Amino acid sequence: MVRLVPNGPPDKGLTPLELDQADFQSPLPEQHWHVFFEDDEIGLTVGVWDTTTMQETFGPYPGDEFVSILEGDFAMVDGTGNATRAGIGDCVAFRNGAPMSWKQQGYLKKFFITLLSPNAETPQIYTADGAVIIVDPDTPLKASSKPGEPIEREHISFRNDTGNMTVGVWECETAEFEMEPFSVHEYVQVIDGEATITEAAGTTHNVRASDCFFIPKGTLCKWSIPTHIKKYYAQVAT
Repeated sequence: MVRLVPNGPPDKGLTPLELDQADFQSPLPEQHWHVFFEDDEIGLTVGVWDTTTMQETFGPYPGDEFVSILEGDFAMVDGTGNATRAGIGDCVAFRNGAPMSWKQQGYLKKFFITLLSPNAETPQIYTADGAVIIVDPDTPLKASSKPGEPIEREHISFRNDTGNMTVGVWECETAEFEMEPFSVHEYVQVIDGEATITEAAGTTHNVRASDCFFIPKGTLCKWSIPTHIKKYYAQVAT
């Protein structure tokens, strides 16, 4: 399990990015990042990123992405000039290949999980309609568990076109899940409640509201939920 921290690991911090003016229709901003996890084979990257004022070149969005905005706000502008806006506290999903431009006034920092397969062609998408999804933490959830199992509810807010990235909201009441390998890569932000996650080696992680973390596929762990937990999630299957 990898905890995500806004300023990167204390011994490393954030690294400046080398930028290309061709990627911007504004003067070059200053940007930094830290990658907490990556899988080059499937094109998966998990990290934290920041930027100063800028606007990217209009074009296909580079990957399916889920972000949690830590500071600042932004507008995603489509080909007709319409803008979808989001800001601090929002969690947002973006569709790979959708034609749009990220416009940034002032400073912004985000956690992100991006999936951009190195072997896949950019899909031909001609509209940005429905390509920016601000995930509503209060959206109604549907029961997703079977009788006799812990009570779980879920709402899927976004699924990418290739079907291997899913974003949504999930909650569960009191539960003790068995130690088993995690079946997907998963980014989590806790909305409310708490849980204890125990890894096979005995390491325990207590998580609660506002905590963000990432569990790589195959991680041996179990979840203990004393009363209730609700989370945003972005899952990547391989």
